Amino acid sequence: MNKRIISLAVLAAIAAPLSQVQAAGFQLAEYSSTGLGRAFAGEAAMADNASAQGRNPAMLTYLEGRQLSAGGIYVMPNVDVHGDVTLASPFLGSQTITMNADALDVAGDALVPNFYYSNQLNDQWTWGLALNSNYGLATEVPSTHATAIFGNETAVTTVEFNPNIAYKINDAFSVGAGVRIVYGDGKIGASTPAWVDGIKAIPTLPAQVAAALPPSGTSLKTMEGDDIAFGWQLGASWQIAPAHRLGFAYHSGVELELDGHASGLVYNGGQDVEIEGYMPLELPAFAELASHHQLTDNWAMHGSINWTQWSVFDELVAYFPGEQKPIGDIESDLVKEENFKDNWRFAIGTTYQVNNDWVVRGGVALDKTAVEDEYRTITIPDSDRIWFSAGAGYQATKKLTLDFAVTYIKAHGDAPINESMNLLGMAQVNFDGEASGDVWLVGAQLSYRM
Repeated sequence: MNKRIISLAVLAAIAAPLSQVQAAGFQLAEYSSTGLGRAFAGEAAMADNASAQGRNPAMLTYLEGRQLSAGGIYVMPNVDVHGDVTLASPFLGSQTITMNADALDVAGDALVPNFYYSNQLNDQWTWGLALNSNYGLATEVPSTHATAIFGNETAVTTVEFNPNIAYKINDAFSVGAGVRIVYGDGKIGASTPAWVDGIKAIPTLPAQVAAALPPSGTSLKTMEGDDIAFGWQLGASWQIAPAHRLGFAYHSGVELELDGHASGLVYNGGQDVEIEGYMPLELPAFAELASHHQLTDNWAMHGSINWTQWSVFDELVAYFPGEQKPIGDIESDLVKEENFKDNWRFAIGTTYQVNNDWVVRGGVALDKTAVEDEYRTITIPDSDRIWFSAGAGYQATKKLTLDFAVTYIKAHGDAPINESMNLLGMAQVNFDGEASGDVWLVGAQLSYRM
């Protein structure tokens, strides 16, 4: 496989170019439309269809016969960054230049697909396959935008494949395990903003310095790469009583080594060469404790507490072991400090069986941010999020079920951003602003029992 390097805000993970607005950091929760309808509350203790293994492989033991489930969730984000860029330079004396740097709609729409299959071998053993998403990122501003020097493009396309197996110990306890096979491919870039042309026009700027400055829109750093890495997942369920169940699931971290090439003015000085390199990137482990309670024949409540080990996402460093080195013959490049922290998500949901054909769902969730205010960046404008979800399932035939869901996610509270950069010793560049936004998720899913 021809691999390439991802840097700057290269982040990683799953199933089509994805918009980084669904969960903390660049994590995705959109693994099924069934779960979307209840804000993914109680997922590790639920077994509606074959998608149950996406969160907890142990829930496979609750599925009879052979089942498949397939669908997609369409993500429609509206993420805006408002702020100003300020330039300070010895060539300006005590003066500074401040310009508007609003970036509107930085994340595009995307479809997140999924597919699941389960096969009950006997009363104890069930196996399954899952193809879903756990991480993803896509943000972009024009190459001449005022903030493009901090990063103008970040796109990750990845797929996660999980073979799973589950064993029913007795009527109360089940366990499950699976392998995480993660493929990731991405591209990241930073370019010269339009205001560089203004710097070149400063009367006190030496002519040779002005001539050395690249024109606006010039690629400063462009990096591309892909890799395959492996992890594992474990799950368990406890049927406390016929109407009450607990579930627990743990998904290990996955260490990607994004190996490939880098280019752009900062690395190759404008020459037509690509420099070999790699960047270690660890996708965090995550866990869920969930409960399901059947309060009446028609009505159930469920809840979840999720934890993600975002503290492993501390910094991004690119390494260049090949003969062709970047300018200055550097062996490595500290691309960006992120300083994420572990985060928590809390969700509560409900399911109501209207009649033999229809079931309705609802849920709310609070997804805490994975980054402190002082470390938030334009490329990852993370903040607390509140989820409001509703969904429905229709039993079309004895074997076929259709699920539909819609979710509205609103960023909660202020999300200030302050980034700075030294421009070749000629100017200090600072961005001061805040991120805001919301997102609509619309999902549909087909489940079939064979």
